[in-house]
Amino acid sequence: MVLLLYSTNKIYNYIQMKSDIEIAQAVEMTHINTIASKLSINEDDLELYGKYKAKLPLTLIDESKIKNNHLVLVTALTPTPAGEGKTTTSIGLTEGMNKIGKKTTVVLREPSLGPVFGIKGGAAGGGFSQVVPMEDINLHFTGDFSAIEKANNLLSALIDNNLQSKTKNLGLDQRTIGWKRVMDMNDRSLRDITIGLGGTANGIPRQDGFNITPASEVMAILCMAENFKDLKTRLGNIYVGLTFKKEPIYARDLKAENAMAILLKDAIKPNLVQTMEGNPAIIHGGPFANIAQGTNTILATKMGLSLSDYVITEAGFGADLGAEKFLDIKCVSGGLKPEAVVLVATVRALRHHGGATKEEYNDANTERVTNGFSNLEKHIENIKKFNLNPVVAINAFPTDSKEEVDIVIEKCAAMGVQAIVANGFANGGDGMIDLAKAVVSEVEGGKNKFKQLYDWNLPITDKIEKIAKEIYGADGVDYAKKALMDLKKIDALGLNALPICMAKTQKSFSDNDKLLARPTGFRVSVREFEFAAGAGFIIPILGKMMRMPGLPATPASEGMCIDDDGKISGLS
Repeated sequence: MVLLLYSTNKIYNYIQMKSDIEIAQAVEMTHINTIASKLSINEDDLELYGKYKAKLPLTLIDESKIKNNHLVLVTALTPTPAGEGKTTTSIGLTEGMNKIGKKTTVVLREPSLGPVFGIKGGAAGGGFSQVVPMEDINLHFTGDFSAIEKANNLLSALIDNNLQSKTKNLGLDQRTIGWKRVMDMNDRSLRDITIGLGGTANGIPRQDGFNITPASEVMAILCMAENFKDLKTRLGNIYVGLTFKKEPIYARDLKAENAMAILLKDAIKPNLVQTMEGNPAIIHGGPFANIAQGTNTILATKMGLSLSDYVITEAGFGADLGAEKFLDIKCVSGGLKPEAVVLVATVRALRHHGGATKEEYNDANTERVTNGFSNLEKHIENIKKFNLNPVVAINAFPTDSKEEVDIVIEKCAAMGVQAIVANGFANGGDGMIDLAKAVVSEVEGGKNKFKQLYDWNLPITDKIEKIAKEIYGADGVDYAKKALMDLKKIDALGLNALPICMAKTQKSFSDNDKLLARPTGFRVSVREFEFAAGAGFIIPILGKMMRMPGLPATPASEGMCIDDDGKISGLS
């Protein structure tokens, strides 16, 4: 095996012998009371879930402190199917920041069981940059996803109950119902189903379906809510459908918001855990970035900023999805102002965008890295459009050659951007000190003054075109007939001033996942629109995006095992 010249201490030889879960299980965790004390949280304020997890009360959020502390976003170039290590980088950077004396908390999303048992096998970091207890975080954790699922499905039950009611029937036209049930598992067989069969006692027959829980508007609402009152208001604003008289029906018309909020009374509170090096980690919410906003809750981010000097957070998939939504939706809605952006890149991904096949990802090739750099170049340009100068983190792999890494560093420097080799996977915080210093330098330099890409009050088509042309590099936008009809409905409902949450493949800047690197001469097509009136954004559906994934031919679940003592293996 080829070892990186800049790898120190714990090396990849050892890591290749150990899985992520084995490394995590070897850590001697600190009691959560001690972790809380690092944030000056009183033990009486913690709601304990065993010895290593706790809920944090919303009373700990202090708006007066938030404006004086520093928010750092971690995003990435367009990833390979395996991902490029944003979570690993976020956790490792947090360790590095604390090592150089900066009181720092990492704030992340909660993993979804669908990808855990489907492809990823775990989403709590990797190597020596993980959050623990790894098994709990990747599985049921503190029950937040279950609560979101139940609140979502309660509304579904109330809708179908009202259809059958003879005394309280709202006249809802079942053909217009857009609300679906959810389940936190990849199950393609549930995408389109028929319910209410078996006679009148079993309800009104109609077409329905399931989304995966991270795609639920309830998840999006939890992540956008500013407080419990705002949560209830947003739940009440969920659009259900139209009556036969073409009048809109919302969840509040079914008197659903209070009951749904009751199910979310604990889920709204952020979760405190720890990194492998004993630093604080807040994990809360988990929407996907290709079909939703792809960031943790506003409440969790504000909690971190209330309790520590720096917050490191991430946004899902590439910067064209997660970062754009983080900046244009979450930050504008929550009044957040990031002061630095870390753009994660891997030599492997640059080879991919330079034409390497999956079998060639680990083969050193300077020509492919040079050609693939155009993808990273476009992401750097995009971040700068928000008046933020990114720092590139080269997430190190043992197959990286020095020549390839030097190409990335030199090309970034030519764009006025620092590129730092990040060895958090192999070395934890020790491997991230250089990156930490570069991030602090950007923040303390004071030149990054965040500005949003577009004005929310622009017409919907103008906002979409702004994203498509400036962020994706498209020549224009085409709208299917259904999309044009949906725009008329959105206008009739008075939702034009909401921001845009694009639903698009994460594999390309375009809506065609075969167009890699930095495609040009393409247009994007909006098939239809969905809208989240409660969460507060419009969702153009580009290409063939769907909200219920299927399992791969060989699910990750097949490699998992639990022994007679309850010890889990294969969850990584």
